Amino acid sequence: MDEVLHHTENAVSWITLNRPEAMNALTWDQREHIMTLLTDASADPAVRAVVITATGKGFCAGADLRGSPAPAGERVAGDVARMIRGGAQRFITSVMDCEKPVIAAVNGTAAGIGAHLAFACDLVLAADSARFIEVFVRRGLVPDGGGAYLLPRLVGPQKAKELMFFGDALPAADAERLGLVNRVVPAEALETTAREWAQRLAQGPTRALALTKQLVNASLDGDRAASLAAEATAQEINMTTADATEGVASFVERRTPKYRGV
Repeated sequence: MDEVLHHTENAVSWITLNRPEAMNALTWDQREHIMTLLTDASADPAVRAVVITATGKGFCAGADLRGSPAPAGERVAGDVARMIRGGAQRFITSVMDCEKPVIAAVNGTAAGIGAHLAFACDLVLAADSARFIEVFVRRGLVPDGGGAYLLPRLVGPQKAKELMFFGDALPAADAERLGLVNRVVPAEALETTAREWAQRLAQGPTRALALTKQLVNASLDGDRAASLAAEATAQEINMTTADATEGVASFVERRTPKYRGV
C-alpha cells in the first residue's frame, strides 16, 4: 500500500497521507516523499496549488516514534540536533518554502508534527471533528518541527505557551477562534471545500501568489525597512509576468482576467 497518495487534477497537486491504521503517523520515508512532491510542485508550471490531506480518522498523529533516536548512552553528542534539522525542521520548511499556495485539509486529529504540518500551510481547512494537540509535553519532549516558531506568530506567545505547556486537545472550533484555522466545515464537506479553494488558487496569478507568500512569511522575521524593500522588489519581479499584464489589461477593459500562471 502506498503510504503517500498523489495525483494532479486541474492544476492542483493532491498529497494524501495514507497510513490510516497508524492515524497517519509520519515515517522518515513519508516525509522525504512529501518533500520531493513539494519541490516538484514548485518547479512544475502545470501545478498551481497544493492540497495536503489524509485518509481515515486522523490527519497526522505526529512522528512515527519507532524511528526515534537511540537511548542517551548510545548516542553521540549532536545526533538528536542533526536528526531534527535534517528531518522535522526540513520537512516543515519545505511546506513554507513551496512556491505554490498550500492548503491543509485537516480531516481528524493533528498532533505534534502533524499539527505543525497544518500550521505551516498557507490556508487551513478543518473538519468539525478535527482537533489539534501539542503532544510533546505529554512525552516529556520539547516541541520540534518549527512549533515554537510557528505558534507564537499565529496566536501570540502566551497562548502558544499554554498550548505547549499543557498539551490539551484543541477542538477545531477553538482553533478557528484563535486563528490557527481559516474555516471549519462539516466533515462531509471538507474535500469539496478544499477542492473549491484550491481551484480558486489554481486559477489565480500564480507568481503573484508565490511572491505574496514570501512577503508575508518574511515580514514576521524582519524589520519595516526590510519588509518594504522586499515588497518593492517583489512588485518589480511580478510586473514582468504575463499574468500581471493580463490583470491590468482586464481591469482597463472591464472583463474577468484569465490567468495562465506565468
